[in-house]
Amino acid sequence: MLKNFLEGIHKKRYLSVDFIAKEDSLLRNRKCVPFDYGISRKYRDDKDRFHFLDLNSPDGKHNLSILPEQVKKVEILDESFDPKDYVSWTPNWIVKRDWGVYS
Repeated sequence: MLKNFLEGIHKKRYLSVDFIAKEDSLLRNRKCVPFDYGISRKYRDDKDRFHFLDLNSPDGKHNLSILPEQVKKVEILDESFDPKDYVSWTPNWIVKRDWGVYS
């Protein structure tokens, strides 16, 4: 799963992600932009997480940070994304990448 996630970052490809939702323990599938992998600045619990932008949540687009044990499958989609469409801040990524000014 991590391999596909990292490939999604480096090739700028959308991902299909199956994961167990923490709030209700149900299996969910989302189309996501892979943002980063590592310790969350938000949760501050020193646990590595997958950091995505969830594109097709019923609640609208939002950041999704989930623990590795919640992730059941990560598939690379044939569709590419442009970071400029999603990154509106000065990034400080954990995973190094070549996204030009969005790196």
